[in-house]
Amino acid sequence: MRADFSRRSFLRGSALTTAGATLLNNTAALAAETQTENSPLASSLASLGPDVVPITLHINGTTVTIRAEPRMTLAEALRGPLGLTGTKIACNRGACSACTVWLDRQPVCACMILAIDVGRRAITTIEGLAHGDELHPVQQAFIDYDALQCGFCTPGMIMSCAALLEHTAEPTADNVRVAISGHYCRCGTYPHVIEATLAAAKAHKA
Repeated sequence: MRADFSRRSFLRGSALTTAGATLLNNTAALAAETQTENSPLASSLASLGPDVVPITLHINGTTVTIRAEPRMTLAEALRGPLGLTGTKIACNRGACSACTVWLDRQPVCACMILAIDVGRRAITTIEGLAHGDELHPVQQAFIDYDALQCGFCTPGMIMSCAALLEHTAEPTADNVRVAISGHYCRCGTYPHVIEATLAAAKAHKA
């Protein structure tokens, strides 16, 4: 019984040793192939970065192509090479919503999506919300109802409130609270934001 057990243990151990050696050999071969110049694997890995790549974006009705590292976020691309500084970066982790823009008319945090991942989706920023010199009703209402103080959170707040009006013609105060629930305003202008958005809804409907 003991001999049988020992024989099984030996065979099991041999199998594990062989599998481990095979894994190590395959890993070494993969590393060698990656380091070999002009190898298909090396080429595919190199295409992921960190060097700049062309990125085409559709922003405020215009198509532009920039050259940026794949790790660049949409917020960084907007504020950097594109010069659209209306989009603010505050927490840079999707917690304050200051960087809110629209992707296909849906509000998103621009700091939480890579520019290279946007693809063909249409981007709308605070700069693209107005029609020429005519402000969007939410923009005008924020001015009329003093819904901003330091102004840092204001562009993102406006984008979320304007998105609400896109989908809800007659929002309630609770609807507005939900729309701005992810926004952090240290100045505490929330009551004025709600008042302004409700007034903008009436103007937008008219």
